Formats: sequence, C-alpha cells, structure tokens
Amino acid sequence: MSLPVFFASAPLSQVGEATELTGPEARHAVTVKRIGLGERIQLIDGAGRWAEIEVTETVGKDHLTGVVLNAGECERPEPYVIVVQALPKAERSELAVDLATQAGADEIIPWQAARCIAKWQGAKRSKGVQKWQSAAAAAAKQSRRVTVPEVWEPVSTAQLAQLIDGHTAVVLHEEASQPLAQLAPEFSGTVFLIVGPEGGIGDDEVALLRSAGAQPVVLGPQVLRTASAAMVALSVIGAATSRWGG
Repeated sequence: MSLPVFFASAPLSQVGEATELTGPEARHAVTVKRIGLGERIQLIDGAGRWAEIEVTETVGKDHLTGVVLNAGECERPEPYVIVVQALPKAERSELAVDLATQAGADEIIPWQAARCIAKWQGAKRSKGVQKWQSAAAAAAKQSRRVTVPEVWEPVSTAQLAQLIDGHTAVVLHEEASQPLAQLAPEFSGTVFLIVGPEGGIGDDEVALLRSAGAQPVVLGPQVLRTASAAMVALSVIGAATSRWGG
C-alpha cells in the first residue's frame, strides 16, 4: 500500500536528516489519519521532489517530527501533456480539474471558448483560477502525485491558437475521423490536449485551431461530458506512451 502523502511545510531535508511537519497538513496527519511513532509518510513539495519520512515524535495536534529515509525527484513525463479545458458549468468546474489531475495532467489551461456558459470576468477570473489550483492540489495529494499541475490564467481561442502554434496539439471532437488511440503512440515532447465545452466547439474555432496545427481526434462512439473527457483522453495517452510505464 502506498504511503500517505502530505505537502511539506518547509523545504525538504536530505536522507538521514531530521525534518518536521507543522500546520494544517500536520493536523490532518495526526488527528485525522492518526499517524503515530514509527509510521512512514511521504512529504512532497508539489514541484516534483519527495521525501519518505519515519515519524519519531508527535507534538500536540499539529506538529510531528521524523527522519528522512529516502528522497528523490520525479522526472518530467514524456510526453508532457498540457490540458486545455473549456470552462464547464459551475457544478462541474472543479470536477474537471480533479479528474484531469488524477489522470496525470501536467498543466491545466482554462479556456474561455465561445460556447462556454460560464464566464470568468472581473473578480471571477482570479477566483476561478484559485479554485482550480486548490482542486488540483487536493486531487494530486489524493492520487499520490508528487507534482501539482499549474493552473494558468484563462485564455481566449485566439490566444490558444498562438500558444499551440508549433507544438503537437489535439482537439477532442465528436465528428473527427482520427481516433486518439491511433495517434497517441506517436506523441513526444509537449502535447496540448484541448477539451471543448458542453455545447461543443464552434466551426470557426475548430478552423482557427486547425490553422495553428491542432489535429481533431475522437475518443470513441460515446460523447462524454466536458468534465470527464480529459480524464479519459489522458488515460488513452498514458496507456499508449511511456507515461504509464509502457
């Protein structure tokens, strides 16, 4: 069974050194998970570094100390997948980020597509990014990830076309003829995975993205909700490439 994961409250120590965990993460470890002396946990910094800790002491409800038994840093995934997620409806917004993070998204870009019902304007813009980043952190911790995907500022379709120009990019589209499963084994470097809104991607948007080099692809015969499409597509890519050890 994998070790419980907690975000480090201080820079990670080296093997053999003492370390401590304080604050909300320590409170969760001590009072919720009931972590005690001699048990092992994993601390992560969210940027790829990790340390396996053996607990040597707990102090109160929000402080524990331990010694580092093992430590390391994860390698950059190959291919490196950036999910471009059209803004879902409010009730599914953070679910989309949660599922994509669990499936391995390396970065997440909110996309204000033309047919999005949700509109991130004014204060909603920064609040939306913060909510997505929090959802990504929680999902990374739950799924035992060492890295937390960075959530970008939202982009328009024109900005997205500029971003993907010169890179490998695929856009999920129910009318596409090219299956993602056939294309995925060829992926390398950075790949942009573009997921449209519930109402679909407009023809003019598809044309603009294609002019920037994006390839329309289809997952299968079923039409998925926008909140779950990235998760399924990431699973296809993970199984077809070395991302999942293949």
